[in-house]
Formats: sequence, structure tokens, C-alpha cells
Amino acid sequence: MNAPPLPARCPSCSGAMHVEKLACGSCGTEVQGHYAPCPVCSLAPEHRQLFDLFLETRGNLKDVQRALKVSYPTTRQRIEELFTALGLGARTQERPAPMEVLRRVSAGELTVAEAEKLLRG
Repeated sequence: MNAPPLPARCPSCSGAMHVEKLACGSCGTEVQGHYAPCPVCSLAPEHRQLFDLFLETRGNLKDVQRALKVSYPTTRQRIEELFTALGLGARTQERPAPMEVLRRVSAGELTVAEAEKLLRG
């Protein structure tokens, strides 16, 4: 049985949703209370798709990049946005070492324009 995903926002007022009742499909037992959905369940659809792709590729950003058909920096930015949406906070951006940037250009992970942008900060 494929149930629709749990809505994170109220369709009427856009307020945050919560779970008040859980039921067992086998025996009918019901549990009532006020439960917060898991962080993944509360993701917007585009973040949920990225989360699923991230898991599917075992966290390999190059594979995520290929599937999304975007540049490596765009992939990293989207993953950072996903982590922020999950409440994991944004990582501080460190400037990459010039040799690492050159290696990534050589490997085809970055364009020259993207490398220049990284090196300039």
C-alpha cells in the first residue's frame, strides 16, 4: 500500500502540521497524542526528492550531480540547503586549496569559470 506522503504544511493556512493519531492496520489499535513528524517527513517535495536521490547514490555527490544534470557547486549548494532544511545547520564555507580546485577542473568536476569563482571567494 503506497500512502501519500505526510503533508508538512496545512493546505488551508500553511501552518505546521502534527500527528495526533496513529493506528495499526493489522489489529486496529489506536494511539492518540501530539507527535511531531520526523524531519525528513516535513521536507518540501523538492528537498525530499533530493534526500531520496542522496540516499540512492549512497551520498556520492558526483552521482547526484550527474542525476540532476547540474554543476558540482550547484549540487553542493542544494545539498547544503537540504541539510539546513533538516535542521543540521549550514557548514561554514572554507576556501578550497588552489591545487584542489585545479584537480577538480582537471577531473571535469568544475568549469574554469566555477574554479575562478571558488578561488576568488
